Amino acid sequence: MFSVGLTGILICFFLLPTRTHTLAAQNFSTQNIPAQNLTAQDDPPDRSVVRTVRLSGNRQITTRQLRKLVRTRTNREFFGISRLTPWYYLWQLTGLGESPAYLDREIVSEDMERLQLFYENKGFFEATVDTSIIEYRPQRVEVSFVINEGPRSRIYNVLYSGVPEFEEMNEPADGYADFFRQSLYRDRSPENPDVRTAEEYYDAQKLRDEQTRIVEYLKNRGYAAVVRDSVKARVKRRNAGQEQRARTGAEPVYDVMMMIRPGKLYHFGDLEMSLSAPDEVVTQAELSVVETDSFTNQQGQSYRSVIRIEQGSATDPGLLRNQIEFDPGQRFSQEAYLQSVNQLQNLGILTVNRFGFTPDGSIPDYTRDDLPVYIAMQANPKHSLQMEFFGMQRYGYGSGAGINYNNINVNGQANRLTVGLNASFELITPETVPPSIQIEGSTIFRTFEVRTEYAVPRFVFPFFSDRFGQWYENARTRYSLSYSQSSQLFFNINTDIRFGIRYELAHSGRRSSLLDVIDMDVIDATLTSAFRQNLIDEFGENSVEFLRIEEDFRPQFSSILRYTYRDQNTDLIKRNYGYTAEISIAYGGTIPYLIDRLLSTPETLEGNIPSPLGISGNSLSYSQFLKATLDARRYFEITPLTVLAYRGFAGIAQPLFRSDIIPLNRRFFAGGSSDIRGWFAFQLGPGTIAAEDISVQGGEIKLAAYQEIRQVLFTDLINANWQLAWHVDAGNIWYGPRTTLLDEEGRDLLEDGRFRGDRFLKQIAVGSGFGIRADWDFLIFRFDVTFRAHDLQRGWFENRTPYISFGIGHSF
Repeated sequence: MFSVGLTGILICFFLLPTRTHTLAAQNFSTQNIPAQNLTAQDDPPDRSVVRTVRLSGNRQITTRQLRKLVRTRTNREFFGISRLTPWYYLWQLTGLGESPAYLDREIVSEDMERLQLFYENKGFFEATVDTSIIEYRPQRVEVSFVINEGPRSRIYNVLYSGVPEFEEMNEPADGYADFFRQSLYRDRSPENPDVRTAEEYYDAQKLRDEQTRIVEYLKNRGYAAVVRDSVKARVKRRNAGQEQRARTGAEPVYDVMMMIRPGKLYHFGDLEMSLSAPDEVVTQAELSVVETDSFTNQQGQSYRSVIRIEQGSATDPGLLRNQIEFDPGQRFSQEAYLQSVNQLQNLGILTVNRFGFTPDGSIPDYTRDDLPVYIAMQANPKHSLQMEFFGMQRYGYGSGAGINYNNINVNGQANRLTVGLNASFELITPETVPPSIQIEGSTIFRTFEVRTEYAVPRFVFPFFSDRFGQWYENARTRYSLSYSQSSQLFFNINTDIRFGIRYELAHSGRRSSLLDVIDMDVIDATLTSAFRQNLIDEFGENSVEFLRIEEDFRPQFSSILRYTYRDQNTDLIKRNYGYTAEISIAYGGTIPYLIDRLLSTPETLEGNIPSPLGISGNSLSYSQFLKATLDARRYFEITPLTVLAYRGFAGIAQPLFRSDIIPLNRRFFAGGSSDIRGWFAFQLGPGTIAAEDISVQGGEIKLAAYQEIRQVLFTDLINANWQLAWHVDAGNIWYGPRTTLLDEEGRDLLEDGRFRGDRFLKQIAVGSGFGIRADWDFLIFRFDVTFRAHDLQRGWFENRTPYISFGIGHSF
């Protein structure tokens, strides 16, 4: 298969290639620095301050990549601006702040070796790295890393030696070919299908990734003893004639052979699982031993699975056995083994303390043909009671409290029951609402909610089939029921009853899907007396306009069938790297429509249904609609202490068929401390309509963009990192084409709030300001002061009123 004698370099990919550099061999250019200071080890430490770190000579590798490897640093720069180090200046003046970043020649030498090693791993085998240290002012130095990259090597062919014949292990007929199809080097050689023709730059990390793929592939097909050292690579440079045929110019070209020693096949042996009681449970250490199954393989060998459960664990042994993805006697699979452990842990009712192929975690006996599996677990406390206190801000300032009861293992099946109660109040005064909204004296807004939730760690009807298992790592079915009341500025929600059934699928650690098959909501809202009187004064009590607005506040019955896909790769508390993305599409009104069509009035379609159980004295109206949203967020680490965050949001809701409106609780709203700061909650839009002139609440279209730069000011102050944040929020909501409110003369009263392609950009509200973040490991508190850069009623930079907001966690 590989006809040329391979006497080249042997590389073990579990070790990085290394190259030794001595300090004397480097070219340290200095000015006014004694030469003996470069090597003397007993001299006092160098008190020169590093003010600039430069990289030069890099053509194919970006400076941003290389800076991450360099440990020689300047003092913290403000928003990454070179030599702008206010914390160091503060230290010079007061002794507080950040002490100088002194030059450390040993670290400089290590940086050189690190850069050299990085270039070697990227195929620059002739690259050199020198350093120049220049003292441009007394005790102020500039450190430059001078790089000569040289030619970059390429890989032409990747060959494989020692690949097992997977057909002998009851693999599909194309099992051998499947091994090559999954190779990271995908293109086949036209002369030999077992050879990958890469024709790409040498990358040691990619070769290590290919080694990892081979190890995992073999482990998942019975070769349990395979380790990284079982897969090595031999690299050989092609001769001049071969390089010319490879058409890669003057760049060195190499072939790589992956040499594989898979060892022998293994099978799963006996399975032994033990579950101990929680520490809080006092027991007599009695065990309930349950032998769940016996197995016999094709060779006639017998195996068994045993579960030992301590009294007080209150767990069904069948639940534990159902999480195991293999049977004793089956061919070993690392994927099935680890997935079984993950599924046990994901139940949420226990902690896996130890798992392995021996009872005590020692090295397995690989001389056997089978590997017994031992899993030791401890049950978590079944019952818990939690209380919480919180602050809030919508129209004023308020606080609240909540209590939650949790039972994480109902009936021993890992079903979770949660019952919660929340209550809050908010003090509203004329000073805490926009000046354009007139209220008499102070008032208190109250909110009350009671909810219960029941979650099952598996799919229920209609998704019983195991064929869905290939799409997810774990699944959960969640039932929820809630009742709430709340006060608003323009209307009060007297009754809000919601019932939902949701299927949750975790495709991987990053990706998940949510399917709300039922999300029903019965809401009874009424206009506040002040807002109602304002509408009567403006339009008249029996006017068409008043009756149309009042229609929004009739008791409503809405339902949603919704699918949501999430992809997130960030720390959901810190939000300092990676991204999150969510897309959702929903169809509303199906259930009340079917009740109206089939049960309530089969002969006619009324557009409303009787109130169930006498919840409301009036009939319940409903709407059919389609709603879609897209929410994308990205976090960039500009420096180790600076984060740039972006967020974009787009949403649209469109009535369907005979419906003309979207239910009030399904519309879009704008403004608030977690939305477009600078406007109070629900007080922005639609369009350019002022808050006091809004007749129809909410909108059917929303566009918004958010940007924030966070810079760490102080570290470990009161056990928190304190950040300065500058933010810009922009966006608005608009009415859709089917939302109408005409006066008696047929004029559209909602025109200023309607979305028009030729003017919506002029109706984008912009708020900008600064804030402080107190970042603890488990909690982030934020405080923002925002000014309206673009006030839709006053224009650009005409509103100098500061708007204060606070909250828990980053705004996005």
